[in-house]
Amino acid sequence: MCCPPEATETSTVSGFSRFSGFSGFCVAIIGALPVPARLARALTFRDLVVYGLLFIGPLAPVGVFGVLDARTNGAVALTYVLATIAMAFTAWSYAEMSRVVPHAGSVFAYATEGLGHRAGFVAGWMAMLDYLLIPSVAYLFSGIALHALIPAVPAWIFTLMAFGLTTTLNLMGVRLAARAGAAVLVAEIVVLVVFLGAAALFLRSAGPARPWLSPLFGLSPFEGSAVIGAVSVAVLSYLGFDAIAGFAEENAGEPRDVGRAIVFCLAAAGLTFVAQTWLGALLAVVSPADLGAHPDRQGTAFYDITSAAIGPWLGRVLAVTKAIGPAFAAMTGQAAAARLLFGMARDGRLPRALAAVDARHGVPRRALGTAAVLTLVVSIWAARRPDGLDVLVSIVDVGALSAFTLLHASVAGYFVVARRGPPRPAHRVVPIVGAAVTVWVIAEASVLAQLVALVWAAAGFTVYAVQGRS
Repeated sequence: MCCPPEATETSTVSGFSRFSGFSGFCVAIIGALPVPARLARALTFRDLVVYGLLFIGPLAPVGVFGVLDARTNGAVALTYVLATIAMAFTAWSYAEMSRVVPHAGSVFAYATEGLGHRAGFVAGWMAMLDYLLIPSVAYLFSGIALHALIPAVPAWIFTLMAFGLTTTLNLMGVRLAARAGAAVLVAEIVVLVVFLGAAALFLRSAGPARPWLSPLFGLSPFEGSAVIGAVSVAVLSYLGFDAIAGFAEENAGEPRDVGRAIVFCLAAAGLTFVAQTWLGALLAVVSPADLGAHPDRQGTAFYDITSAAIGPWLGRVLAVTKAIGPAFAAMTGQAAAARLLFGMARDGRLPRALAAVDARHGVPRRALGTAAVLTLVVSIWAARRPDGLDVLVSIVDVGALSAFTLLHASVAGYFVVARRGPPRPAHRVVPIVGAAVTVWVIAEASVLAQLVALVWAAAGFTVYAVQGRS
């Protein structure tokens, strides 16, 4: 997940209203295209991994470190170990379904094949809540974070700059977007490696502020229930790896490459999350109890720890990286949302016009334009609310987890009930455990997020019913 809690501050966005002429650009994007075509098969395995890791964000734990440290009494690394295991069930289900249903549309296509058209529509509809809002969250966070670094420039200008740049890259084709994303991802990884190296050198010379194994076992007393509860927050850091499945029809390799990329991204994210939170905890002079007593310090805890132990320069570098990275995570989210709209439109569940593909660049341009306009509208709405970012984050989480739950049901439906592939014991066990995890995290979500998800689901059922009558 690309948006940490430290970005909950408000910002002025009155300048958005000055860009009413910007709607002309949006109309041009969605403009008529004459000939539907195939999506361009231009993505290698490496490109798929880039999209997945870019969407997750190698530095995702930085924003929630303080929250998890306070909740778990210092057992942050253990929390991410358990969260990686919990999300592994979902990654496995994605890998299985992407192998037998290599179509754009991701969970919509999987649920349609495994559970039928009605369940497929619901899965796609709930995933839409995730894919359409994640870019809004990311653009908004980039604008707020960059404004915090350069107060002279309003947040809305940074938001529009990020939106315009990444939307243009998406429209120019997946290959170009993947290359741009790879450059940003490399920069994020370099910053992460610098932190890991600097932290290791500091610990070697000065020693840890906490016991070496405390990130795994916590400080005395160990609070198991608190760790389990914190896992429901930590799993949200992984949201985004599923976007890889949306590019199945643009995969130039074997169908199983999509599943391999998903599993690789989850494993790589898990290792880096555990490593950076382990070292961060060892550097922390402030105790978890002190962070718990001062919630206002939790959002910036990792930056403060890094600045105090290694130097303010690295704290600023982390802040800049965390400000720019989400804009390109939004680029991936916007592209994934377009593939979902494209897949549903091609199957007649959304207006057929969204299934048109630009013959020159091989991208679903109308679907991209629609996703871009909706993303911009939601960003403006959220930017005008003091709690807009928090509200969007909670809604996105429930939408994604609801789609994950139907994904697990799709595996059982495809392999066990319909027997459309050779069933294995894992096809029974993994979906049950995976669905239990996602339902549990949904139950831990805020009441507002649950209510919005129910309203969105009810709207989806209404749309489906109207389609059925027509």
